[in-house]
Amino acid sequence: MTDPTYIDISKPHRARMYDWFLGGRNNYQADEEMGRRLVAMDGRGRTTALANWAFMRRATRWLAARGVRQFLDIGTGIPTEPNLHQIAQDVAPDARIVYCDNDPVVLAHSQALLTSTPQGVTEYIRADLREPERILDEAARVLDLDRPVALSLVALLHFFAAEDGVYDLVDRLMRALPSGSHLVLSHGTSDFSPATTKQSTELYKARGMTLALRTREEVERFFEGYELVDPGVENVDRWKPEPGEWRPAPEEGPTPGYGGVARKP
Repeated sequence: MTDPTYIDISKPHRARMYDWFLGGRNNYQADEEMGRRLVAMDGRGRTTALANWAFMRRATRWLAARGVRQFLDIGTGIPTEPNLHQIAQDVAPDARIVYCDNDPVVLAHSQALLTSTPQGVTEYIRADLREPERILDEAARVLDLDRPVALSLVALLHFFAAEDGVYDLVDRLMRALPSGSHLVLSHGTSDFSPATTKQSTELYKARGMTLALRTREEVERFFEGYELVDPGVENVDRWKPEPGEWRPAPEEGPTPGYGGVARKP
């Protein structure tokens, strides 16, 4: 039986690559080499990762400031401070956060996620997006699923192909959450560099990984039936930017990723 905590550092890994893009230290030579190849194809790789992280921070602050007290973050990734729970509990110390990932790399670092304010709760569960009912059952030990929950899927869904039934997976999660819950989502896009998209998709495939970048219309489909928060689905760095925060340089062109927040009626 394969050890679920085994980490193969000879192959690139999406969580460690994201850590490398963010300037972290929890990555290895294989991750850096692939990261550099992707940057050579499209120099916006690092700034896109930073823009996604900034989007998560803004969306979490915005929701916590408007009374959301429960967060379910799927596809957590390697902890990068500030983490989602730190942002939410800075605004609302009684916020309850459940992190979810099925990745041995993240599992190895999960202790860093298990800090919390005395008033709130922070927990980590090991489950896969393809198991929405299991995720909900485990999350219900910490979250009250009769009260609004913010479901956070940041920079995750572009690692799931159409045959994974990715729209249905998101729908099954959101259907189980009550009115007043929110969907927070960011997603890589193929809209601005189709030639590079083909190259990067093939590189991922050659390394045994999936990359399924989607168009704006395909990203908007995740939000169908929900009330999009202004400004709707937008480039991640243009979703409610805050004064003085880091943003990509204008000469880099549009950030190849969309983000949005929507409320379940």
